[in-house]
Amino acid sequence: MADTESRTKRSRQAASVLLLLCVGAIGSETVRYSVPEEMESGSFVANVAKDVGLEPRSLSARRARLVSDAASRHFQLNGKTGDLLIKEKLDREELCGQTEPCLVRFELVLENPLQSYLAEVRVTDINDHSPVFSENEFTIQILEATPPGARFPLEKAEDLDVGNNSLQNYSLNTNSYFSLYSRVRNNGMKYAELILDKALDREEQSKMNLLFTAVDGGSPPRSGTAQIRVIVLDINDNLPVFSQASYKALVPENSPRNYLVVTVSAADLDEGSNGEISYSFSRKSKESSKEFDINAVSGEIRVTGELDFEMRDTYELDVQATDGGGLYSHTKVLVEVVDVNDNAPEVTLTSLISPIPEDAPPETVVALLSVRDRDSGDNGRAACSIEDALPFSLKATFRDSYALVTERALDRESVSEYNITIVARDQGAPSLSAEQRIRVRVSDINDNAPVFSQAAYTMHVRENTAPGTAIGTVRAADADAEHNARVTYSLVPAGAGAGALPVLAYVAVNSADGSVYALRSLDYEQTRQLEVGVRATDAGSPALSSEAVLRVVVLDENDNAPFVLHPLQNSTAAWSELVPRSAEPGYLVTKVVAVDADAGQNAWLSYQLLRATEPGLFAVALHSGEVRTSRPLTERDTVKHRLIVLVRDSGESPLSSSATLNILLVDGFSDAYLQSADAAAAAAAEGADTGALTMYLTVSLCLVSFLFLLSVVTFVLLKVCRRRGGGEQYTSAPGTLYGDGNLPRDWVDVSGTGTLSRSYRYEVCLSTGSGSSEFRFLRPLVPAPPQQGGCVVTGSGKERDLLTDSHAPTDLEGADQVSVEWALPPFILYE
Repeated sequence: MADTESRTKRSRQAASVLLLLCVGAIGSETVRYSVPEEMESGSFVANVAKDVGLEPRSLSARRARLVSDAASRHFQLNGKTGDLLIKEKLDREELCGQTEPCLVRFELVLENPLQSYLAEVRVTDINDHSPVFSENEFTIQILEATPPGARFPLEKAEDLDVGNNSLQNYSLNTNSYFSLYSRVRNNGMKYAELILDKALDREEQSKMNLLFTAVDGGSPPRSGTAQIRVIVLDINDNLPVFSQASYKALVPENSPRNYLVVTVSAADLDEGSNGEISYSFSRKSKESSKEFDINAVSGEIRVTGELDFEMRDTYELDVQATDGGGLYSHTKVLVEVVDVNDNAPEVTLTSLISPIPEDAPPETVVALLSVRDRDSGDNGRAACSIEDALPFSLKATFRDSYALVTERALDRESVSEYNITIVARDQGAPSLSAEQRIRVRVSDINDNAPVFSQAAYTMHVRENTAPGTAIGTVRAADADAEHNARVTYSLVPAGAGAGALPVLAYVAVNSADGSVYALRSLDYEQTRQLEVGVRATDAGSPALSSEAVLRVVVLDENDNAPFVLHPLQNSTAAWSELVPRSAEPGYLVTKVVAVDADAGQNAWLSYQLLRATEPGLFAVALHSGEVRTSRPLTERDTVKHRLIVLVRDSGESPLSSSATLNILLVDGFSDAYLQSADAAAAAAAEGADTGALTMYLTVSLCLVSFLFLLSVVTFVLLKVCRRRGGGEQYTSAPGTLYGDGNLPRDWVDVSGTGTLSRSYRYEVCLSTGSGSSEFRFLRPLVPAPPQQGGCVVTGSGKERDLLTDSHAPTDLEGADQVSVEWALPPFILYE
């Protein structure tokens, strides 16, 4: 109870002790404080911000912190006030043991900019431990013949406190035979010796019990006691005597086990068992002798444990020599441990800024670090360096402290991360070193524009493709990172598309992945190619961009069936082609002319005779569409023939159209038409009633036929006028209307497929006695002399031009023969 009250009182006194403040130059000197141990958690130590010349409100903004294992465990910094407070109760004995002074060192580190201050807190001792003996009872055997004045070393007491609070004195209870003598060793440790004041008499008193007390210097003082049991032995009048009063030896700290330190020897003048000597360590050197062993017979002291100069540099051993009669004597052995360079430097990273921007200026502080070596002398002097050729360097800030700074500008696109190896090397022989690896990442700034993989992209899309179909992808890469490398795509208008719609109405690009889609179905016949600009923009600030050209080529699909230009499928003529019965095999009857709006293979046309009145009489050329006779005509051949010609393109899914030809076999050109008209009228008369209904039908048919012919003639005239611009005038000349040299050169194949490969010459004959000068018959020109009384018109044609009687010059009425060359397919003219 009294002890508890005493401790409480001392704690209150310690809390009221003024803190010792020793403030050096900020940034270069160490700020020193002093605080007693056992102070409660939360106790105020000092205002660090004020001592180092900082504003307390700047501590939080600059992320002030304490850097030290011991300091962070026992102290805490108030970031608002700058007060240094005790985090948990301090125990000086746990922190420092017997080391005095007991110092806790730390650094006050601030950021923005990086700055540090060295500080240390000295923890002062209070008397909170009592002296303690290793055992509660000790036994000492003493010969009865031992003369007065003999000294017997006693076990020392241990007190964890230091200074005045440590062990100060020993005392012995009052008795008739012994007194106590206290001494101080070279290392400052106090021990006591038991002195025999009066000769012993075993027969009078063989055993004695003494009370041994150890007292410290605290206020109030603390004490510890032990019992000393003295046993008086029978006489043995000679003690062992050592050859030296003390021994001294030097041992390297890296000495192996069983290394011989020193050999002690003692002699005893007694004989027999009383003269046999054994060696041992005394109890008072029990702690010091853990790393050593002594041979009881030879007195050799050898190393049995690991020696570490940094932990302990001297050992004081107390060797006891005991003879067979139980008499013993003591000597001291002082072992000094010699330091060797067995500790590599230790590099501690205090603070690190990572990542750093790639545009950071030179001399930017990246990290703070410190180095220490546990060895002494040159073995403990270490220096730091960077081994690799990197854009960083080390600058010394304080003793054994360095700052890692940049040497030049950084480029994240070249190197995005640095693994910096800092090597600390001491000056020992051989030299030892240690490495500290620091990983520094470089953060990106938006200094690179996106780059397309191609300057121009060409993509193909088939016509009639459904809207939303993907037709390709554009790609752009950005050398930057994260959001600065996030690329979005957009189209840049470059002109109009098909018709009045802009190009952007036909194609679109996915802003995220660069996929290009068709927005509308394209028609090859209207639009062959689209061109638009595509832009890649990154997400940096400010944003950077680049552009490329996107060409979309439309591929043709077979979506147009052939269109028959000749013969006209809506013609009102009963029979469109006349063939004389005298025609030879291979006689050119007519030519089927068709065009296809598609291109390439889809526009290659082929012709095939699908159906005929008499199958073996006529044949159709596969590629030109010419209809020719296959054999000579006979009287048994039917006069009227109907041919159906199939026109088919060459697409993957071929499309086709059909043309119907009506052919009439005639004996002569002049009577053919009249015979055909008479035959038609006779057939109509045979099938009709003789009543009024026949008249009405006949009148209606004539009226409709007249209107239809008028419409056809008007249509053909308009077409001819449009193609010739309305400005061409036909002229006639004796014998020739158009010669080879007068044929217009600007008439071309509108289909572009070349289905009309050559021009044709035809004969047009006029009746010699006709007063109307109308055309009667048309047939190809063959190498035979012209017939007597006939006239010839030759011509070559284009698909859409048809020759009608309106084209015939009025001055042909009296001509015997006129040659006309016309760019027309095969055709038939009627009177």
